[in-house]
Amino acid sequence: MSAPTTVLVSYDQLDRRRGALGHARPDDHPILLVESEGMLRSRTWHAQRLHLVLSAAEHLARELEDDGFVVRRIRAASTADGVRQYRNENPDRRIVAAEPSSHGLMRTWTDVGVDLLPDDRFLTSRADFTGWAEGRKTLRMDAFYRWQRQRLGILMDSSDPEGGSWSFDAENRLPPPKGSHPWPTPVHFAPDETDVRVWADIVARDLPVTGSPPSGHWATTRAGALEQLRHFVDDVLPEFGPYEDAMPLDTWTVNHSLLSPYLNLGLLHASEVVDAVLARHARGDVPISSTEGFIRQVIGWREYVNGMYWLLPDDYRDRNGLDAARPLPRALEEPGSTRMECVRSVVADVHERGWTHHIPRLMVLANLSLIAGVRPSELLDWMRRMFVDAADWVMVPNVIGMGVAADDGLMMTKPYAAGGAYLSRMGRYCKGCAFDPKKRVGDDACPFTTLYWDFIDRHRDTFASNPRMAQQVRGLDRLADLDDLRVRAREVLALLDSGEL
Repeated sequence: MSAPTTVLVSYDQLDRRRGALGHARPDDHPILLVESEGMLRSRTWHAQRLHLVLSAAEHLARELEDDGFVVRRIRAASTADGVRQYRNENPDRRIVAAEPSSHGLMRTWTDVGVDLLPDDRFLTSRADFTGWAEGRKTLRMDAFYRWQRQRLGILMDSSDPEGGSWSFDAENRLPPPKGSHPWPTPVHFAPDETDVRVWADIVARDLPVTGSPPSGHWATTRAGALEQLRHFVDDVLPEFGPYEDAMPLDTWTVNHSLLSPYLNLGLLHASEVVDAVLARHARGDVPISSTEGFIRQVIGWREYVNGMYWLLPDDYRDRNGLDAARPLPRALEEPGSTRMECVRSVVADVHERGWTHHIPRLMVLANLSLIAGVRPSELLDWMRRMFVDAADWVMVPNVIGMGVAADDGLMMTKPYAAGGAYLSRMGRYCKGCAFDPKKRVGDDACPFTTLYWDFIDRHRDTFASNPRMAQQVRGLDRLADLDDLRVRAREVLALLDSGEL
């Protein structure tokens, strides 16, 4: 890195060992952090998401200062304005940064003349993923995951997968246990002086936030992230697999790792997470279904989504292949406004902690939006601002491609649509709910069950040619109450739009 050089650090690239920071030396490289007022006020962010991002960056800045770095903090109307201000103050300095994690920031840093270094926060570089994708007719995650396992030598017996199978997903679909279950106790992180000061600043500036304020669910330091990793590997991993898809009511964590916010901010790297999990697996007391299921999330889905984000055009976020036009349901902004117990419970979790695991995200929040015909852009915006682990590269493929099937089947071979039966089987929401998951019509019919069949009916022509949806389309013709269902669906959608469902 040639001098004189300043290192520009993005708020989701907080890893001192990698990216531009990995090359920085205290005597030669000042550090630049630009806080964009426009970004902070562009949306109403979840309070815990905003606090996590700002506090984690401030913790890193103080750590760098303690180690002798000069850290320049600039608050500006936009990131570009902040960089221009620094350049005007220091016209002789070169500014470098690691490749940013979003198309928007890539354009900004290119426009203001920031020199970019390769993004090494993933196990798969953007060039690696492009090479894997080249010449393939379809870009499916399962093929990418096998390639990853072989390329990285993870859970392999020579050229064969350990345990004789590439995936043990079929073993990881147990519904919530009946009665009490010894779920792991989540780690609590007491706020330090920096956490308190950052939150006080958010309040004093009247930044637009929603949800519950910070309450110790999320670590804002690398030390805290490492403590969360240790807790997962030592205390949680053995039972990760069986209840991976379960939605109980007596735990908000189930057996999930809670590591995604730290991976996405750079407080942890995928390699150290994988190494820790494999070391625990080597002790012989973790089922292969748990180890493989978690490894698939890290080296498979996470890396696949990031690769797809950079392979797809930026306007992919605007796709709406099913012509969905309804507004975001009021129930997602106000959990107390709905009588659907599954939606109320999941949205309440999101408002309380900025997080819920992947199945409620997919099969409650995205599923409702999919079958109701909510505009994909509205769900995307809501998830980007409400989840502590949200990032543009995370949410665009997950919402547009997987959640609401808006990309004409580019990423997934079928929509993830389901009725009340799935929610009744994999969750514990239905007992005491105002609606019956077994009913399609009537005032007490489950809206998910009604809308599921109406969704298939509305898109009958599109789905009839999909081999994985043809059976459901044929099932429509066996519904004796299809006309009544269409009437009830119109009622449900009107109630959803008015916030009375």
